[in-house]
Amino acid sequence: PDQFMRRTAQGWEAIGAERALADVESLALALRELGVGRGDRVALLSENRYEWALTDLAVLGLGAVTVPLYPTLIAPQIRGLLEDCEPKLLVVSTPAQLEKARAAAAGLASIQALIVMDPASATETQDGRPLAGLIERGAALRRSDPGAFAKAAAAVRPDDLATIIYTSGTTGEPKGAMLTHGNIASNVEAALRVLRYEASDLHLSFLPLCHIFERMAGFYSVISCGAGIAYAESIETVGVDAMAVRPTIMTAVPRFFEKVHARVIAGGAEQAPAVRALFAWGLARGIEKARAHYGRRRLSPVAALMLPLADRLVMSKIRARMGGRLRFCVSGSAPLSPTVMEFFYAIGIPIIEGYGLTETSPVITVNPLGREKPGTVGLPIPGVEVRIGDQGEILTRGPHVMLGYYRNEAATREVLRDGWFHTGDIGHLDEEGYLVITDRLKDLLVLAAGKKVAPQPLEKRLKASPWVAETVMLGDRRPYVTCLIVPDFAAVEAEARVRGWTTAPRRALLDRPEVQALFQAEVDRLNADLAPFEQTKRFLLLDRELSQEAGELTPTLKVKRKVVMERMAGEIEALYARPREAARA
Repeated sequence: PDQFMRRTAQGWEAIGAERALADVESLALALRELGVGRGDRVALLSENRYEWALTDLAVLGLGAVTVPLYPTLIAPQIRGLLEDCEPKLLVVSTPAQLEKARAAAAGLASIQALIVMDPASATETQDGRPLAGLIERGAALRRSDPGAFAKAAAAVRPDDLATIIYTSGTTGEPKGAMLTHGNIASNVEAALRVLRYEASDLHLSFLPLCHIFERMAGFYSVISCGAGIAYAESIETVGVDAMAVRPTIMTAVPRFFEKVHARVIAGGAEQAPAVRALFAWGLARGIEKARAHYGRRRLSPVAALMLPLADRLVMSKIRARMGGRLRFCVSGSAPLSPTVMEFFYAIGIPIIEGYGLTETSPVITVNPLGREKPGTVGLPIPGVEVRIGDQGEILTRGPHVMLGYYRNEAATREVLRDGWFHTGDIGHLDEEGYLVITDRLKDLLVLAAGKKVAPQPLEKRLKASPWVAETVMLGDRRPYVTCLIVPDFAAVEAEARVRGWTTAPRRALLDRPEVQALFQAEVDRLNADLAPFEQTKRFLLLDRELSQEAGELTPTLKVKRKVVMERMAGEIEALYARPREAARA
C-alpha cells in the first residue's frame, strides 16, 4: 500500500514513501535552521494527521525531543505542560489549536516560534509560521546538501531521549515519562515478533497519536514493516472511513469495541422477526466457533458444517460494515470484556489484547494471535521480564522501561526501585504464564469495616451486560459497595422501541420500573457468586455519558474515579442515604 493516506476536500489522497521521506528531511532541515538541535524539546499539539507523523520523524531525526500534547486539552492545562518541558518550538494543527497555543504560550521565554499546519492564510503572520513554508524552505536546503539529514540522523544514539509523554493522570497530576530511542525501538522490534503485521497491511489510525499505544502500535510498528497508514478524519467518522479505505488492521481501546458490539446487537434486535432470527442463528454459530477456539478444542462436525453458511449470511455482512478486510485488531489501554472479545472472534475479526504503560514504551505483554486467552493480557513480549511483587503488584524489567519522569526525581524513585518498574497494577501469572490483571493498587476500595474490594473486576463483569456502557464502583470508607451506571443508551432505547415504550425524555425512560428491573437483574447476576461484602447493594443510573470535556475521562477514555466522585458527590451522598431498592439520578 501507499505509506500514508489522508482525506482531503477532493477525496482520499495517497502519499508514497519517497514523498514522505522527502517531506521529513525537508522539515527537519528547516527546523534545524530555526535553531532546533539535539536535546531541544518541540511540543506538538495536533489531531492525528500526516503532518503529525512528519513533525515527529523530523524532530527525532535531528536528535531533538518530541513532546506530544493532547489536542483536547484546554489552554491552562497546556501551559502547565509547556512550563514543565520548556520547548523551543510549538507546532499546532489548526487555527483553533493555534488560538489555544497563543494563550498557553504567552510570555514563555523558551518558545521561539509557533508553527501551524493549517494557517488561516498562506503567508507568515505573527500568529505562526506555516508548516508548508518550512517544508518548501527545507527542500531548498536538501538540494544544496542532500546528505545533511542522513548525517544528523546517524548521530542519534539509542540512549538519546526521544520523547517526553505526559501521563493522562487517572490517579494524579500528569508526569512526563522520558522514553529513549532505544526504549521505543526495542518495543517495536519485540512487539512485531508477536503482532504479525505485514507489508501489505493498511492501518486505520484514529486513537490519539499523543498516546504511546497508538504511536508505537499504530505508527512506528506499521511503517517499520512497510505497511501503510490511513488517518481517519475523527473518531466519529471511523465507520465511514473504514468503508472507504478498507483497513486490514486497527488499534483501539475497549470502549470502541464495546460500542461496535452494542450497535451490532441493537441493530439485529430491531430487524423484522425473520431477519432477527437469522441474525441470532448466525451469530450463535460464530460464538460456538469462538468458544471452541478459546477452549482449545475442535468444533463438532455439525457446527463446522453450518459455519460457512452462517458466515456468508450473517458474519460477512457485519465485517463488510467495517471495510470487509480486517485481519485482526489490537486492544489496549484498559481491560477488554471477554464477551466483546468473543463476539469479534465470532464475526471473523480476532482482537489481540495487550498490556503496558506509557512508562514502558508501552507494551509489556500481548496475547499471541491464534493463542489468545480471554481474561488475560497475554504473555511477556521478547526481552521483557515480568514478576509479581508485594501486594500482588506487577513489576517489569527490560529495555522498554523509561529513563524516569522529567524533572521529577521523587516520582521516579517511587516507581523505579531495585532495577524494576513498579506498575501500580495488581495481578498474577496463570499456569501458562499469561498475565491476569485484577486492579490498580491505588483503586482498592477499603470498606468501613476494613474489607478490601477490587473494583475493576466488578466493573468489567458488569460492563459485559448489553445494557451497560460504563460503571464506577464506589465504597471506599463506606459501609458497602454501590455503583454508578452509564446505560448503553442505544441498546436501552432500541429495547424501548421494541416494547413500545416512549424513549424521550431519556430521564423518564430510565425511571420506568421496567428499565430499572433490567439493570437490577444485571446487578443481581454480578452479585450471585460474590462474597457479601463485595456485592453491590445499590446503583445509580446516570442519564448522560462520562466525558473528557467534564474531566471525567482521560484522552484514552479511562475513567478518572476521583474526578467522578468529586463531581457527583451530592448524588453519591444521596445514593447512600436512600432505601435498599435501585436508585436513580
